[in-house]
Amino acid sequence: MKRGNYTLASDLVFQGFSSFHEHKGTLFVVFLALYLLTLAGNVIIVTIISIDRHLHTPMYFFLSVLSVSETMYTLVIVPRMLSSLIGPSQPISLAGCATQMFFFITLAINNCFLLTAMGYDRYVAICNPLRYMVIMSRRVCAQLVCGACGIGLLVAIIQISSVFRLPFCDREVAHYFCDIRPVMKLSCEDTTLHDIINFIVSSLVIVVPMGLVFISYILIISTILKIASAEDRKKAFATCASHLTVVIVHYGCASIAYLKPKSENTKDQDQLISVTYTVFTPLLNPIVYTLRNKEVKDALYRALGKKPPS
Repeated sequence: MKRGNYTLASDLVFQGFSSFHEHKGTLFVVFLALYLLTLAGNVIIVTIISIDRHLHTPMYFFLSVLSVSETMYTLVIVPRMLSSLIGPSQPISLAGCATQMFFFITLAINNCFLLTAMGYDRYVAICNPLRYMVIMSRRVCAQLVCGACGIGLLVAIIQISSVFRLPFCDREVAHYFCDIRPVMKLSCEDTTLHDIINFIVSSLVIVVPMGLVFISYILIISTILKIASAEDRKKAFATCASHLTVVIVHYGCASIAYLKPKSENTKDQDQLISVTYTVFTPLLNPIVYTLRNKEVKDALYRALGKKPPS
């Protein structure tokens, strides 16, 4: 519905965790601890992969790129969120909001397609092991990473152009960062067309990579089940376990956040879902790939000058 006699907003203010005012101190400590663990975990993964020659393979190249992308993703959102928990919320200009949203969308979609590239890597490793190094050459790996980043940039440009073409007459964002839906709710104009564009784009960038990963794992599982040795089957499944765990949580959170009806959840429920994919999910990557991955654990032992356990 179009509103009359409105004054356009020149900046925005985040409501943040206003519903949890008495618990802000606790939330700050918890989120800060998780954030530092995420940064430390991703730095360790990138460092170990870069210095250990045993990990100079396509799989770990994608993992190191994902770790860098996840680190940048949290840097875009979490520091400002933490500052709002210990002090008054500072206004953000429309340009600043657009910039935050641009990097958030770019990096989130980049992560989705990097996980798809990692799924393709596992498919080639298990279904075409003799041709693995030929198919997954450095050039192909670089092209897959550039493709993931390129798709993220393209979608971010489309989304930003759609959202910030709108006039805003409210300035209080019912969120702790510039996400698409909360910002569009501030518009003075009817956003039905923009909501449809947002839903279509969100569906494509979540469902398409998720579908590709799903197809990869159908082919992977069918190949593994044909292996005669039970021990070899176990090893084959183990090489996919870490990636599959991250994929299920990552796409699960993204689907709940962006593919549900926009009026289904309350503001507090939306924020809790957002906390899951901006704070908890980035931590999942280093935890899963260090605690559940034998090759990375062995590399950590070697980096510390210790002999890996047999």
